[in-house]
Amino acid sequence: MSPSVVTTESSHDVITDGNDSAAALLTVDAIDVHYGPIQALRAVSLTIGSGERVALVGANGAGKTTTLRAISGLLAPTRGRITFDGEPIGGMAANKVVQRGIAHLPEGRELFFGLSVEENLRAGFWSQRRAGRAYKSQRDQVMDHFPILRERAHQAAGTLSGGEQQMLGVARALMSNPRLLIVDELSLGLAPKIVSQLFDILAEINRAGTAVLIVEQFVHMALANTDRAAVLAKGEVVLAGPSRDLLADPQLIATYLGEQAPKPDEPPRRPSRRAPKRTSNRT
Repeated sequence: MSPSVVTTESSHDVITDGNDSAAALLTVDAIDVHYGPIQALRAVSLTIGSGERVALVGANGAGKTTTLRAISGLLAPTRGRITFDGEPIGGMAANKVVQRGIAHLPEGRELFFGLSVEENLRAGFWSQRRAGRAYKSQRDQVMDHFPILRERAHQAAGTLSGGEQQMLGVARALMSNPRLLIVDELSLGLAPKIVSQLFDILAEINRAGTAVLIVEQFVHMALANTDRAAVLAKGEVVLAGPSRDLLADPQLIATYLGEQAPKPDEPPRRPSRRAPKRTSNRT
């Protein structure tokens, strides 16, 4: 279906693609999020269908991470509604959200660096311990996507390469058997070849039936590997539609992302492997 352009109350032009929120797996409906007196999100709406791949892009500080954190229960919306499979989850504790079927791989991976690969995977399985699922069966299924992790099973997570750590982050998230996988900055600090491999793995995971919501600094790669996308600017959704249509209009992307949009051949930044410091005002 060709996208159409409508004008919202905030005077932004928004591309819509007719996605039916009634059939959506996840519905984010006009949520606001505040950090104390500071408003980070304004009436953000987003839908993801079962088995769909959706990208959330925008300049630094646009509200991408805040949106993901609100979905996964790390932040409570101050207004609006979030539903998953028809059930409200807005403001629900993060561990309960995981049990509902949403797994969140945060920016920086947030691994247990002193624990082994196997122990990190076991931690990811914690929410499933009462669901009657067998740990070894789930672990083997997940490791089929990441053969290198099987070889590194008894190695400390902090001694892995950056790419292997990101693979472990994805694998640990998959141990909870999610219906929706949320990934924040898959490529951060990684070489382009590794990033391409990770996107291929996400495609495999998606073909197996898991929906994917991804925030990614490499906008062109994110759009090339998703079905639909939404663009955030200053805490608001300003564009939404089929990824292929946004990808085909570089000027449209530049208008909202400007110099924040890395070119496909631009080398990614390489952060420290140490666990990132937490801040209270990330957006």
